Amino acid sequence: MKVALLVPGPFDTVSGGYSYDRRLVAGLRALGHGAEVVELAGRHPLPDDAARAAARAALDALPEDAVPVVDGLGLPSFAPVADALARRNAVVLVHHPTALETGFSGADRDALRATELELFGRAARVVATSPLTARRLVEEFSADPARVGVVEPGTDPAPRATGSGGPGAALLSVGALVPRKGHDVLLRALAGLADLDWRLAIAGPEGRDPVHARGLRALAEELGIAQRVEFAGAVGAERLEALYAGADLFALASHWEGYGMAVAEALARGLPLAVTAGGALAELAPEDASVVSPPGDHVSLGKGLRRVIFDEALRRHMAEAAWRAGQRLPRWEDRAEAFVAEIEKSLG
Repeated sequence: MKVALLVPGPFDTVSGGYSYDRRLVAGLRALGHGAEVVELAGRHPLPDDAARAAARAALDALPEDAVPVVDGLGLPSFAPVADALARRNAVVLVHHPTALETGFSGADRDALRATELELFGRAARVVATSPLTARRLVEEFSADPARVGVVEPGTDPAPRATGSGGPGAALLSVGALVPRKGHDVLLRALAGLADLDWRLAIAGPEGRDPVHARGLRALAEELGIAQRVEFAGAVGAERLEALYAGADLFALASHWEGYGMAVAEALARGLPLAVTAGGALAELAPEDASVVSPPGDHVSLGKGLRRVIFDEALRRHMAEAAWRAGQRLPRWEDRAEAFVAEIEKSLG
């Protein structure tokens, strides 16, 4: 099988979605399939002329025997060539619909929703990265349930986190500094816990929304917690592993996640969770290993964090539950095979 993954460039972008894409391509190649990566120029997901031109050129250049797989982040740029997508039996890979992304105006979200409504209907197969996203594609974006599949991300076996060793609790959050990740909600929640001993590291790239990133640093100063918060930036694999290993608790306050790969990585290391019920996070987070709050509710999140930071015995109990859950997560070895099965369904 020949597969061409069409994705906004650069392909080495640091994010859960791009990590999924890279592991998928590697898995397909390991199985002996041809897997080409085509980086799309221009602005995404609100396409400009360069993005639309890149989408058209990418489709025109593909061999007829290659199956186009369009990463959902770049899907709106293919609106002018919807007929060609349908003719080529294109597969769309959806980490989460772009219309659900925060930070856009109402008009932009409406435009993205209209585009996705059309293009999901033109795809031969739509593959979501979580059951929740798949359900929302059917319920809110009119996707045909018979043409929607799910291939969740895998996780690698990982050593169990050793923790900070105290005193207090070391918290870790992983995610780009963009509004959807809710880092501001987490900062506000922690600001109400000044009487407890904690520190927070946030690992994630700042370049996608520099204004928001600067605003988060200013917010930490305004809340009087800047000395306790480390903005680690886009860290490499070795540094990220060290952050996971030294953490006592993983926190993520996302407004929406199509799956939550960073949360899965935390579970794989046996870290207790403090998360919001943003998208698929509530389904991914085990009840006995997590405190879960409504998205955007820093008061509720703060109450949950207080219990886990204060009660070390509770934290140990949650860590045991997290470790057990982490060992049951899907592994990357079979993810490519599952994706191939979805592609085969698209070919009839």
